[in-house]
Amino acid sequence: MVNIVIMRHGEAQPLQADDQQRALTDQGRQEVQQMASWLAAAYPAFDYLWVSPYLRTRQTAAIMLEAQAACRLEVIPQLVPDGQALQIKDQLDLLLAEQPDARVLLVSHMPLVSFLVEAFTDAGRTPIFTTAALCCIDYRTARGGKLLEQMSPLDLSLVRS
Repeated sequence: MVNIVIMRHGEAQPLQADDQQRALTDQGRQEVQQMASWLAAAYPAFDYLWVSPYLRTRQTAAIMLEAQAACRLEVIPQLVPDGQALQIKDQLDLLLAEQPDARVLLVSHMPLVSFLVEAFTDAGRTPIFTTAALCCIDYRTARGGKLLEQMSPLDLSLVRS
């Protein structure tokens, strides 16, 4: 059962002085809408949506919430690009100790999203995320996790063609 999804934000404006305030582009919003529809059909009913405080991730989360309306949105300050994956894992382990069946969608940045997949799974690799890509993980604190699926807007366009 997928209970953790790790997602990179959609395409954002080019790098600028204040990286935290970079917004999604129109293309980025479209990418996220595609992924939101796919995730709602494939793995509905997440309990929590953890998001970085950066603007582009909050915009991504807002679009994802339209398809996962029952989610509780929580801004997690550690979900920044240079955040520590093991700190996030520890936080999630605490949540799952209290709520073992909780399902969590995390929206963050490269390179942290890659390190999070590595921290939660025994995949032995750190996947590269294109914008709006996500990884679906079956995770339990006692046994670790397994990467079940990786999906991106490009993957969806190939499936549809």
